[in-house]
Amino acid sequence: MAYTSLTAGTRRVFPLSRDGIAERLRRPPPAPGANDLHVIALKEGMRVTEAAVLVPLVNHAGGIKVLFTRRTAHLADHAGQISFPGGRVESADSGREETALRETEEEIGLPRTRIALLGRLPDYEIPSGFRITPVVGWIEPPFALQPDPFEVAEVFEAPLGYFLDPENYQRRQYHFRGRHRHYMAIPYEGRYIWGATAGMLYSLCRMLIE
Repeated sequence: MAYTSLTAGTRRVFPLSRDGIAERLRRPPPAPGANDLHVIALKEGMRVTEAAVLVPLVNHAGGIKVLFTRRTAHLADHAGQISFPGGRVESADSGREETALRETEEEIGLPRTRIALLGRLPDYEIPSGFRITPVVGWIEPPFALQPDPFEVAEVFEAPLGYFLDPENYQRRQYHFRGRHRHYMAIPYEGRYIWGATAGMLYSLCRMLIE
């Protein structure tokens, strides 16, 4: 695999706060850039599966952290990958926020009453036909989690500031079925965050620092 840094410099970030992040998320998203590997247009006429995830921001005294899950190895889809809690939209869901909150309760046992919704990131589409709406949520500790052992192998947190440094994002490529394919990745302390999760983190980075 090969990779290159996505930018040539680190930008200054505004002071992070619940209200400040919510205000940034209300602005129009930045125009797609040359490095935006996460921007994928689904083919016209393709069957689309709507989904939503929660991007959980945890307000610790020492700084804001992002909460992730690692999927169990036996799942049919995205086994073992680092992700955000979320899943397919169900007919009873009142909206994408409802989907994200419901799935978060089901996957990690965090009640929706503990989550303050701050806004959305741009929809993220993947070649398999999923259109994912990332919903950003604010969580105040302390809280207790009860991960579903069938779906979730691990829950962990990482500093938000790490994901707001464009230097940490990488462009990677692999050879598959005679074609070179590119994707985004952001390694963190021995963990490998890639694909849709890395793409949504990059969207959050751009929304908050540009």
